[in-house]
Amino acid sequence: MDMVTPVLARDLAALGRVSEETSSESVLRGLTVTLASGVPGCAGGSAELWREERMVVSASHSELIVLVNSEGELGEGPSAEARATGRPVIVQDVLREPRWPDYVGMAVRCGVRSVLAMPITVERAVLVLGLYGVRPGVFAARNVPPLADMLAEQVNVVLANMWDYDEVRTDAAQMQEALAGRAIIDQAKGIIMKSSGCSAEAAFDELRRISQHHQVKVADLARLLVDEHQRNQETKKEA
Repeated sequence: MDMVTPVLARDLAALGRVSEETSSESVLRGLTVTLASGVPGCAGGSAELWREERMVVSASHSELIVLVNSEGELGEGPSAEARATGRPVIVQDVLREPRWPDYVGMAVRCGVRSVLAMPITVERAVLVLGLYGVRPGVFAARNVPPLADMLAEQVNVVLANMWDYDEVRTDAAQMQEALAGRAIIDQAKGIIMKSSGCSAEAAFDELRRISQHHQVKVADLARLLVDEHQRNQETKKEA
């Protein structure tokens, strides 16, 4: 049976839409649920996102997270081999699998009888997708290439959109922080100018001199000065 279905294609395309709630975890979770519901014979999915040896893992079922994590502890299993070789790995029946005896026992305890692990290389990471069947022989080797091609195309779009959106959010946050820092520095300069009668340039030079002496950021020093000034003003009003 063909593993590429219209439902799968539709749901994968939908994952490419990002929002404020989008994160690596939500994208991976969406992928695993989509695989479990959209691939014939697949009862569950897992996803491991590797970036510089750091892994984010998600799965459609908690048992599969345990199974994936066990591969890292055991140092063996289909997902580990797929990541190491860069090629899909199929296990038609875990009970007849001689390569990873320790993994087999864990897979059986998790209710898994067949496995398809597919590595997808993207611009900044490697994603290993795991598909799991509760019956043996549900993943035919001849159907893997078209599924792998479609997943590679869609996953690259999904992750690229997510990372681009993250960069936009980060840039916006940094700009907002910079503007806030500039505003507080201007307030502090005004306080210094009023108390000493100096120019704006001289007030900023004084802020910078003190910040260097005490090894604090100019914006942090300015915030302390403004806070202290506000407290003094409030004390005068109460008096």
